[in-house]
Amino acid sequence: MKSLLCLSGWARWVGEDGAVTALRTSFSAEVTAAAARLAGVAERTPLQRNARLSELTGAAVWVKREDLQVGRSYKVRGAYNTISQLDAAGRAAGAVTASAGNHGQGVAYACRVLGVRGRVFVPGTTPRQKRQRIAALGGDMVELVVHGDTYDDAAAAAAEHATMTGATLVPAFDARSTVAGQATVAMELLSQLDTPPDVVVLPVGGGGLLAGCGTWLREQVPGVRLVGVEPAGAANMAAALAAGRPVELAEIDTFVDGASVRRAGDVTFPLVRDSGAELVTVPEGQVCTEMLDLYQVDGVIAEPAGALASAALTGGSVLVEPGQTVVTLLSGGNNDVSRYAEVVERSLVHQGLKHYFLVEFPQEPGALRRFLDEVLGPDDDIVLFEYVKRDNRETGAALTGIELGSVDGLAPLLARIEAGPLKIQLLAPGTTAYRFLV
Repeated sequence: MKSLLCLSGWARWVGEDGAVTALRTSFSAEVTAAAARLAGVAERTPLQRNARLSELTGAAVWVKREDLQVGRSYKVRGAYNTISQLDAAGRAAGAVTASAGNHGQGVAYACRVLGVRGRVFVPGTTPRQKRQRIAALGGDMVELVVHGDTYDDAAAAAAEHATMTGATLVPAFDARSTVAGQATVAMELLSQLDTPPDVVVLPVGGGGLLAGCGTWLREQVPGVRLVGVEPAGAANMAAALAAGRPVELAEIDTFVDGASVRRAGDVTFPLVRDSGAELVTVPEGQVCTEMLDLYQVDGVIAEPAGALASAALTGGSVLVEPGQTVVTLLSGGNNDVSRYAEVVERSLVHQGLKHYFLVEFPQEPGALRRFLDEVLGPDDDIVLFEYVKRDNRETGAALTGIELGSVDGLAPLLARIEAGPLKIQLLAPGTTAYRFLV
């Protein structure tokens, strides 16, 4: 019995006797073939110079607008490249996938265009807007199933369905055909520049985009600096590189839903490793700040994963030199407007402009007035006040949220708290009390 192991640019056939015959394959040829299949299906998305990012970094920063792609993300590239290669039997058996939302849209679109029955499993954390888009793009050809709390839960359900029904599993990132499809992003952006870029900054979830673009760019322009950006709460590829193999993260923050993956792929990990890409992380709060800047300054709607790569430039996780040509990817525009309240909240907390306190008020008239006069600064604002009066106690606790006029206002606020008679406790982000009360 033989099995095919896809590694960095190599296809290795392993025979029963354990002998390994290494056959060199041209990844560039795979990407070229993928581009031909995608012609007329995927959009050739614009590469736009961004004034805000360029001014901030001193470099010439170009943004590849995959938020304008079919399904509003690059995911359709890998999904269509995979499904379009199914033979008649494979198409008849149907396709199944797991997705945090964007890959599911790509699969749904491909299934409808190619006339293949499909089923898409998504976790409960997938925003409603993405679920609705999957249903709209797939039409009658695709069934949407909500399963579990994370992408990995949905992936396990999709794999079980594939085993039971014989449907073809279409991985969101961990397949050679998916990786080759995602690599067409790099092929396009290189053709859209007069000279090769100095730096390419890409988001990382399971690693399909970085594996594909990184491998292709290393073959075409080996001098380019590659940077992969992971959310701080789901840095699976960095963990894999540290361990020398994919490992499962014990906990993940699912806010950046499009990149919240617990384990790097078996196919993508060696490709990313051999590409020489740097890996950095960005706090979720910085992602939120970048989402708001994209919307308010650039007029661009981005989902959390969509803003991940450029957030590394604005937050200082990736430093570039003045005058360099930098390309970053706006990888997704499927943001549910109902999430903006949380986006603003996380951004303010990350910037140090919003803080929460537990204030013990004496049960007497004028206590709140003294707090306002003696503790609050002239530019501070109370944005949350939840007070529970206890008649049989001398004091009552109030959860109080304060938004500062500037970051510099925190030290004077804490000094006034220390000097005053009230018992006030600062709730620090990440603590048990903070997670329970806020």
